[in-house]
Amino acid sequence: MAKMKAIIKPKAAPGAELVDVDIPKIGPTDLLVKVKATSICGTDAHIYNWDAWSQSRIKPPLIMGHEFAGEVVEIGPMVRGFAKGDFISAESHIPCGYCYQCRNDQQHICSNLKILGVDINGCFAEYVALPSVCAWKNDKSLPPEIASIQEPLGNAVYATLCEDVAGQTTAVFGCGPAGMLTVGVANAGGAAKIIHIIRNDFLKDLSKKMGSTMIIAWDDPKLVDKIMKATDGVGVDVVLEMSGSPEAMNQGLEIVRKGGRYTAFGLAPEQTVSIRMNDLIFKGARIIAINGRQMFRTWYQMAGLLNSGRLNPAPVITHKFKMSEFKEAFALIKPVDRKSSKVVLFP
Repeated sequence: MAKMKAIIKPKAAPGAELVDVDIPKIGPTDLLVKVKATSICGTDAHIYNWDAWSQSRIKPPLIMGHEFAGEVVEIGPMVRGFAKGDFISAESHIPCGYCYQCRNDQQHICSNLKILGVDINGCFAEYVALPSVCAWKNDKSLPPEIASIQEPLGNAVYATLCEDVAGQTTAVFGCGPAGMLTVGVANAGGAAKIIHIIRNDFLKDLSKKMGSTMIIAWDDPKLVDKIMKATDGVGVDVVLEMSGSPEAMNQGLEIVRKGGRYTAFGLAPEQTVSIRMNDLIFKGARIIAINGRQMFRTWYQMAGLLNSGRLNPAPVITHKFKMSEFKEAFALIKPVDRKSSKVVLFP
């Protein structure tokens, strides 16, 4: 059987290996895709480092990775709407198609959800078998590195544009790729002012490139006071919490205006987080929890923004590596003193 290179989590321990494995066989509803570019997500870093979440979820051996773009080279006999040579990206959430959520236009939160590179073999490889229900057909003019980051970009599009942000003052917590992409989407969506709360000075220039109009350090003791002053004591219309920091969650509740919107996307390190719900209740504000991307409403929104030229995520891609250099790439993915944003691998 023909072989390919793949980054695999071989056993229950930190690290990964680049090995030769069989090119996957596809089922009747799958596509075989030749990977052109694949990007590293924070989830991949968790799996690579073998933290508590990974130990409870991942079952090695497993080919890692869930963000990619590539060319369709083989089609299952029951697949419709795709052809050999199509340039596709992956919606990493694999729905069952039968549960209440799937039958109620909520496939992205399917009750039986599986995730590429988490529950089945992923895309850190030369080829990947992808359920056709998860494939998104790209314009062939889209650069592979941009096409590969549409999965996380879709998170930012959904979190930001689940309600209108045009003309509104917006605060974004978090300076990882999710936060940076969210700043770009808020800018493309016409936000009047974008206040970005960041942890890392290295990323200030990137934040400005993505469209932030005011940057505040996450540990500034006057953070709340500065934001209230910048909004004439009213507070921001929209809070986009992309960091998962319990402290940021509470700061967001403090600065959102009465009747404002608080969108929660970042996952906290602890299962239980203490937040001051009274702040939300007395303000009559609303909280919207975001998981993944809507299939495929978010993808159409994202394609429209990219094609219009109003959204340019390219600055967020700070590093590119060959897949064989994956250890060097993963070394850049650090929560503290980070000197990178999105890292893309090329087979």
